[in-house]
Formats: sequence, structure tokens, C-alpha cells
Amino acid sequence: MQHCFRFFSLLSLLIAPAVVLAADDWSTSVTFPASEKPVPLFNGKDLTGWHGNTGADGTKEYFKVKDGVIVARNEKDAAPKVSNYLLTDKNYRNFRLIFEGKLAESGMHSGIAIWGKQFTKDAEKNSYQGHLVMFPSGWGFYDLFRRNSIYKDDGRAKKADNKDWNQMEILAIGDRIRLAVNGQEVADWRDPKPELCEAGPLGLQLHSNTVAQEVRFRGLILSENPEDRLITLKSE
Repeated sequence: MQHCFRFFSLLSLLIAPAVVLAADDWSTSVTFPASEKPVPLFNGKDLTGWHGNTGADGTKEYFKVKDGVIVARNEKDAAPKVSNYLLTDKNYRNFRLIFEGKLAESGMHSGIAIWGKQFTKDAEKNSYQGHLVMFPSGWGFYDLFRRNSIYKDDGRAKKADNKDWNQMEILAIGDRIRLAVNGQEVADWRDPKPELCEAGPLGLQLHSNTVAQEVRFRGLILSENPEDRLITLKSE
């Protein structure tokens, strides 16, 4: 039965209108529970469903699509002074997100922002206030423009990091965030302030910096109101 569901889930992504999958996209191979309805947040061609500094409407171009991948990049002479986010047009509360991320240039971390809101800081309109699940350096959780560091990696994420395309699953339900990296559970954390866990857009981070940097994202398949278990863990 699971094989049948996996086939039809993948088939639905393949035939969905205007969806172009990147080569070797691991996310489409993940079998979601039959109770969930996975939806691609990224069509592989353009940034439909997202907003931020994309070059449109006179904004800076920190985010673009290349070869079926979302590329977040800045040059040294045009580095953001405030961390920037490519934001989903839709808000999410309880969800499972399957994606891959890669640090292509510089050692600065990136991350997925959740449970917050678009935020203006120092005239930059595309920053974010809320939770940040950090990768692929400085693994941990951060509360942007509020509490700062809220969870530090206990070593599991650093050990699981393969220094290339990291396969990740974020499971965010209630006040709890769980993270799997390359088939290993690396974080399970509950927010002691659940009132700060609210529906909000998802954000792909391009950190403030003073050097050229590039982070890549692909996959980005999400299901809402998911089952309360990680699904990408590998058997020991």
C-alpha cells in the first residue's frame, strides 16, 4: 500500500502544472503518510508563490531560480546589511517540510524561518521576526529579533552534516520542532513560550554579510496538519 501511495504522490508532482523538478531531487522520493497531501511550494521554474528581493518591482535581486534550484546570493559589493528572506505568500502553522539545502559559497549559515512574520529592519522590508531552523553551519534554532539563540546543536546535526546537499525534514506541530538531517533525528525541541508559535510565512534566509555568499534550496514539499512522526529517518 505504501508503494502505491508513493507512486501516486510522485505522479501527482510530475504531472502538476508548471512544475519542473531539479535533477537528483531527493524530496520527490520521500513517501508521505497516506493521511497527508504533499504540495510542492516551488515549481522549479520561477518564484510564483513567493515574494522578497527577487529583482521584481525595483527590489534587489538576492533570490532567483537557476537549473531548477532557488539560489540565494549576494556579491561582496552588494551584501545585505540585514538578513533577507524569500517568503511564501501563504502562512503555515502545523506542517512537515521536506527539502534540501546547500552552502555553495562562504561559511555563513542559512535557515528556514517559521512561525513568524515579515519584518522591517533598518529600511529592509524583507527580513523576518520569528523562529529560524539553522543550517548548514551553526546548526541550531534562533528566535529572530526576539530571544536570539533558543536551541544549540548537541552535536548530532554537525555529525549528520554531509557538507554538500543536506536532506532535511522539519516537523513543526504545536510548540514542538523536530529536525532530521540525512536520515538522522538531530533535534527535538519544545518552545517554553507557545504563544510565540503562530501561523506565518516560511522564509528562506540569506544572512547579512560583508562577503560574497550563496545558498541553494530545492525540493520544498510541504504537507499541513501532518502525522506526529518524522518520516525520513533511516534504520540503524
